Amino acid sequence: MMAESQNAKPEVRNTKQRRIVKATLEGLDDFISAQELHMLMISRQEAVSLATTYRILQSLAEYGEVDVLKTEDGESIYRKCEVEHHHHHLLCRRCGAAVELEAPSIEDWATAIGAQYGYTDIDHVIEVTGVCSLCQKKDLP
Repeated sequence: MMAESQNAKPEVRNTKQRRIVKATLEGLDDFISAQELHMLMISRQEAVSLATTYRILQSLAEYGEVDVLKTEDGESIYRKCEVEHHHHHLLCRRCGAAVELEAPSIEDWATAIGAQYGYTDIDHVIEVTGVCSLCQKKDLP
C-alpha cells in the first residue's frame, strides 16, 4: 500500500448541502459573501445553515473550486472559478468587478523566492485592486 502524500487532500463528501452551495454559486456572475450567499439560499428555501455555508466555501476554496478575494474591510467574497488553474484577479474596489489575470512572471518569482530561502511547495495569494473604468465614469461631472 502506498503512503498518502503529505500534501494530498482528503476526499470530500458530496453532500446535499455542498451541491446546493455549488449550484447557487454557478448561477452567479460576481463575487458574493458567505452571508449574502446564505441569504440567497434561504430565499430559495434551501436548507443550509450559515456555519455550513462557511465550511463548504472554505473547502471549495481549498480545493480550488472557488476564487476568494478579501474586500477592503477584510471580508472574504467568493465566486465559482472560471479558470481551472491557478490565477489572479484585478478587482474594482468600488463595485467588485473582477478580471481574471494570467501572471506567469509572478509564478516564476514566487517559485524563485521560495527556492532562494530553501522553501518548497510554494503557494501565494496576490490581489490587485483598482477602480474600474465604469466606476471612474460615474465620478465624472
